[in-house]
Amino acid sequence: MKLRQNARHFASRKALETPGVRSVAKSGLVRLHTRVFLGKADPDHADEREAHLDALFDATVDAYLRALQDGYSEAEAREITHIQANFDFYNHGWTEMMEFPTDELEAHYDRYREFFETWDVTIDDPLGQFAPPEGLPEAPSTPENLEDPEHPHAEGGFADDVYVETEDGDLVVGGQEEPADVDADEAVGVDE
Repeated sequence: MKLRQNARHFASRKALETPGVRSVAKSGLVRLHTRVFLGKADPDHADEREAHLDALFDATVDAYLRALQDGYSEAEAREITHIQANFDFYNHGWTEMMEFPTDELEAHYDRYREFFETWDVTIDDPLGQFAPPEGLPEAPSTPENLEDPEHPHAEGGFADDVYVETEDGDLVVGGQEEPADVDADEAVGVDE
């Protein structure tokens, strides 16, 4: 998958790992991701997906932190969460929101199979053990989109590794090193 990575991503990581600002950072990241993906959603269905996406992204932040604790890089941990979200989008037929084509689902799963199997994550159960006990809020599916999927926001061909686009527009395989001067106050949600 192709992701962007800049100093703000590292600041958000630091904030999530810091007691006292963790909940503010998490809330900010959930709001940001919900807003971004609602912007990619079919406008006729965006409002009805909001609560579902809020809960989905709340759970994927927990997966992100676990992946970091398990030794994955910032880019890999973030990619894991984006893959989980894309599994959920696929399961609901929300193909217009997907970041990679449906024919790359298995390849993305296989790259992180060890993490996914450890936490019971599957394509059919994208959150596994990270799912909230009450489950995610229901949101109407559009299974007809799976018959001839359109992926206006998907970039194929990046299933073999994590690809990061830097602030300068360079494409780096594997991600960047964390800057030495990361400030948690610059994190999404904390800086507001």
